[in-house]
Amino acid sequence: MAREGPPPALLARYGGDVVLRFNISTAEEAEALAEATITLFLDVWESTAEWADIRLAKDMVPSLLGLLPRSLEYAHTPLIYDLAQAIYESYPAPTTEDDTSPLSQKYRPFSPILTTPSNKVGTNIFFSDYRPLSVILPWMRLMQSLFDTHVRMINIGITYEGRDIPALRVGVHPTNSERPSGPRKTFIIAGGSHAREWISTSTVNYIAFSLISSYGKSKEMTKLLEEFDWIFVPTINPDGYVYTWETDRLWRKNRQQTSLRFCRGVDLDRGWGYQWDGARSKGNPCSESFAGDEPFQAVEADQFAQWAMNETENNNVKFVGFLDFHSYSQQVLYPYSFSCTHSPPTLENLEELGEGLAKAIRLTPHGENYAVTSACDGSVAIKDGIKKESKGFHPRLETGGGSALDWFYHTMGVKYAYQIKLRDTGSYGFLLPKENIVPTGTEAFKAITYFGNFLLGNKGFELRQEDKQATDTGTLQRNPTPEALSKLQPIRNDLQDSNAVSAVDEPGDLEWELKRRRRR
Repeated sequence: MAREGPPPALLARYGGDVVLRFNISTAEEAEALAEATITLFLDVWESTAEWADIRLAKDMVPSLLGLLPRSLEYAHTPLIYDLAQAIYESYPAPTTEDDTSPLSQKYRPFSPILTTPSNKVGTNIFFSDYRPLSVILPWMRLMQSLFDTHVRMINIGITYEGRDIPALRVGVHPTNSERPSGPRKTFIIAGGSHAREWISTSTVNYIAFSLISSYGKSKEMTKLLEEFDWIFVPTINPDGYVYTWETDRLWRKNRQQTSLRFCRGVDLDRGWGYQWDGARSKGNPCSESFAGDEPFQAVEADQFAQWAMNETENNNVKFVGFLDFHSYSQQVLYPYSFSCTHSPPTLENLEELGEGLAKAIRLTPHGENYAVTSACDGSVAIKDGIKKESKGFHPRLETGGGSALDWFYHTMGVKYAYQIKLRDTGSYGFLLPKENIVPTGTEAFKAITYFGNFLLGNKGFELRQEDKQATDTGTLQRNPTPEALSKLQPIRNDLQDSNAVSAVDEPGDLEWELKRRRRR
């Protein structure tokens, strides 16, 4: 049942907040804005070479403007006037009339710039809205049970609060004994480092389901699963993700205790070991970008790194691709993040594939435009009159050191590593409406498909006609074990209350799988 407005607790936290966009054109403006955000402990939502989005209380706007050059007094515009209402509308709608929780989804008073096709009959229910961890976990177990020939649920590590960091390992290992058995080429597709970026978690799940359910139906997808393993980590930060659902929708960091009792959390994308730059935020645990007091102090980042190193050292794995999904700003970013004065040794390769990923996204129906640049360039601006080659940049609004992107590229030697910042470009920011889940996931899946084909030497393209013929003639079949069906019912029962079982109902995957198993 729709309610009139946000509950008192939400109003108390965000009732007087707005999100402002500042257009930056000079080095003086950028430096002053960066210093002001530190001085006033402001939440920088996003920044690019041209603009920065900042959340702050309305009564703090005069204080902020007082610290900035006069040129910025009129170079800002409000993106979200009523933040509490926007947060309120970002949660799923109540399922019953008796539901008195603060979660509601009503029509938003202003429309997104993005193209969002209307929901069609038969749309996958699981991806019709954002899902809490309590629904995502049984959905992942269902994927393992239904598609046990090529899906395995694994645990990356343990969070600060004792939760598992779950992942799906997807792939088919050929049984041809004459084929050389070198290290298994593996992709990592991760999201949710920053808890409030819900679209990143949904996108990882959407890609995983799209790839999993295509095995045996598409020659192209089947080949990708035979040639590579795919590790899907919906959220590296389960503690923070749960906290965004239960307490604070805009929580960014993990939930780790710091030296200040009332300022919890370490930024998981600033706490990795390569070029860690904690000096800027050291001593300020209240900062949204607090990198910890030393590298890998963030429990989840350390666990993820230990798991990745163990895979390569002991499990015959070679990581060939790393994609870290974030929001927002619609950018494909490649290393380095820590510095604008250092270029990666494989720069041309990174740029080539990055442009291909952006093109694959753009050519998707309703596809958006994504910029392609280095992770450093995506967070700074170029000084007036100075060419990029001379490395004259504006000051950064937040440090880029200690990123997962740089660590996987440099320390782990992953040749193709990217951070993709998903929809949108600021109309909603982290509060992207649910109608964008499927279009965003579709764009990302096309990019992943291009990525895999590129590493196969196909430059992102396969013969779609062959796929159609193979599917029509039924020459590609999945071959699950007989034990899978007996495992399915307990998982289904576990999912009845969460609606996650509906995630396999498009296009008829559950019925298709059950009928095929009965024919065995």
